[in-house]
Amino acid sequence: MTLRSETPPPPANLPCDPPPDSDAPTAAQLKGDIDSGRTADKTPHMDIGAAPLGTCEEAGGTPPTPQEVRIARQNERAPSERAAKGYVHQRQPWVLPLYVGIIVAAALGLGLVLWLTR
Repeated sequence: MTLRSETPPPPANLPCDPPPDSDAPTAAQLKGDIDSGRTADKTPHMDIGAAPLGTCEEAGGTPPTPQEVRIARQNERAPSERAAKGYVHQRQPWVLPLYVGIIVAAALGLGLVLWLTR
């Protein structure tokens, strides 16, 4: 049996370096923060989007100001407790045994109830 690869096709499989800080940050730098994994929202790989971040605002005539982007970058990069512990996007070895244990306990319980009601 052949399983498909979990690695996304290029260019999404390319790691993304975090963008440098700037006095006048752009929406592209905010997207770079997200793609690099700096915000702990996703794994650090490029995310190909149909429209770049901030496109809708620009089309509406109100592009984000550097101050708004700076605030967004600071808020997105704010360390959370889970990210600090390395919990985000990492496997937890206790989850699968717990899941299997719950399924086995439910099956045994159901079997016991059916056996006792006979």
